[in-house]
Amino acid sequence: MALKLSRSFSVPGIMALGTDMPKSGNHGRKSTFNFLSSDLGSSVDKLRPGAPTQEAKDLAALTKTPGWRTMFAEPSREDVGPTDDDLVPKNMRYPKIQPAWLKHDKQVLRFYGFFQEAVTERKDENSRYRHVSIMYSMEDGTMQIAEPRVENSGIPQGAFLKRQRVPRADGQGFIGPDDFRVGAEITIYSRTYHITGCDRFTRWFYEENGIDVGEDEPLVVDNWQKSYKFQKTVEKGGLPMTRSAYDAKELTKFQTGNPPADKKFIQFLMNDRKVLRFQAFWDDHTPYGARIYFVIHFYLADNTVEINEAHARNSGRDAYPVFMKRGPLHKKNETNAVPGMLFAEAPLYLPEDFKVGGSIDVWGRKLMLYSCDDFTRKFYKDYLGIDQFEGTIDVSEKPMRHIKLNPPPHNGIGKEEDSLISTQMIQPKAPKQDLERLMVLTGEVLRFECKMVNGEPEDELRKFVIAFYPADDETAVFEIPVRNSGHMAGKFADKRRIKNPDTGDTFRLHDFFVGQTVQIASQPFLIVRADEHCLQYLEARPEQFPYADPVACSRRLAPLADHPEMKDPMGVEPDRLKELAYEAGVPIVDHEVITLLRCFGIEADGETPKVLGPAVIETGAS
Repeated sequence: MALKLSRSFSVPGIMALGTDMPKSGNHGRKSTFNFLSSDLGSSVDKLRPGAPTQEAKDLAALTKTPGWRTMFAEPSREDVGPTDDDLVPKNMRYPKIQPAWLKHDKQVLRFYGFFQEAVTERKDENSRYRHVSIMYSMEDGTMQIAEPRVENSGIPQGAFLKRQRVPRADGQGFIGPDDFRVGAEITIYSRTYHITGCDRFTRWFYEENGIDVGEDEPLVVDNWQKSYKFQKTVEKGGLPMTRSAYDAKELTKFQTGNPPADKKFIQFLMNDRKVLRFQAFWDDHTPYGARIYFVIHFYLADNTVEINEAHARNSGRDAYPVFMKRGPLHKKNETNAVPGMLFAEAPLYLPEDFKVGGSIDVWGRKLMLYSCDDFTRKFYKDYLGIDQFEGTIDVSEKPMRHIKLNPPPHNGIGKEEDSLISTQMIQPKAPKQDLERLMVLTGEVLRFECKMVNGEPEDELRKFVIAFYPADDETAVFEIPVRNSGHMAGKFADKRRIKNPDTGDTFRLHDFFVGQTVQIASQPFLIVRADEHCLQYLEARPEQFPYADPVACSRRLAPLADHPEMKDPMGVEPDRLKELAYEAGVPIVDHEVITLLRCFGIEADGETPKVLGPAVIETGAS
């Protein structure tokens, strides 16, 4: 039994679409879009269309192939790989050819111009010039015109033309940047504008594109603007009064009983709040006097003077700055012993009496003017033709030099530095020592053998040893026992800092070398030799003791490089070397000869050691 879903009650509202046969009958009007006639004006075309072309047949056959759309597509991006454009986000990519709205974003060309407007029913003008600003937006080719507002003009001003694209007067497209030139005229909606200038960006834009935009023109002024400015100048008193007007004004004052304005009142009106400022000083030569500095104020309004003291910090003076209160300053002050007696007043000080570098008399005190401020300098330059800067005086005080007393001489008891500390502080402290030097050089003793050369026969055989202690620069002298000398051996001078009479300072390391004569305890000692430890100590420190530096000693003998005896491979004797150096004008000491012998000496069996000359010359030339 066949079921009909259209009559099913199990599912209410279900449709029987596709279960029944379609109903017969044509309820719609059949439409056609084909023309069956060759006449296009007819609604019926009975001609058959032409046969399809071969290209149409190939395209129809191509559609039968599966995947025909991807056969002629571009290769996959996965095979090509990412490019530089793929690394940039899509919302930040710039096209290669940028559109105008992106390339010229926020770029506006600004031109200045005016147009002439007719004025009727006015006797003072028949036309006026109205100035406008023309702004052309590069991003979309629109432009707008604005007129600057003028106060109390009585004309609606502001936005003159809203932003829009403006067609040309000839109807050939819209107005563009090529239509604007300084000095040219442009017609916008039947109104002609004359362009007089442009701003800096507009001029730069045209120059970058190789276009001459033209030079700016001066602004034109109409007759009304000229008369308006002149009228306002007259109302504000900018023009001088004529002679006839002045006479008429004075005559009116006399007729009405009003006294004319005096000169003092006019001076007050013209120079109110104008003050000349000078800096001055007064040298008080009275006992316990000193130099006192002042500030002088001259008021141009009434020719009065005020003088204030300029106290320095910690000057010791009372904080009363007013030296002379404001009032007239006479060149000569006199008093009248008889009350009521008339006498001529002394002349007043005027601006021409104040000159920098000069002086003024203030109640018997001579005040020297040494400087003034910028306003005062400009006032004298403009009105009196005086350059106040030329007379400026340098009043800077010289630095004080405190005289320091020399310490008293050492009395010989104890060490000198201990006695010096007692003169510098009430509670003496032990002098500071160089601990690093003390720890490194403690125990070092440099011994030099010497003999007394005072010319006494009984002292010729005496031998001494000078011991120098580099840890604290102290010196001691010991006498070596000599048989039948008649002198007791032992300590000749105890260990202490001994002064060198030749230098005035204590003995230093560079004062002792072989061949030197030093004076200790009023006795001259000639150093004849040094022990091995002393020589090694000095050679290890050539920067402190140049006589122990073989290189420095060789360079001193450079003038002997061409001498034949210096080229002898057998060497030269020490005494002969000293003679050659003396003849060449290069005197050398015995310690330098010892240094050369220790470094370049050669010694044969049973012969005196000699200095190898070629080695000395080679070392000195290097």
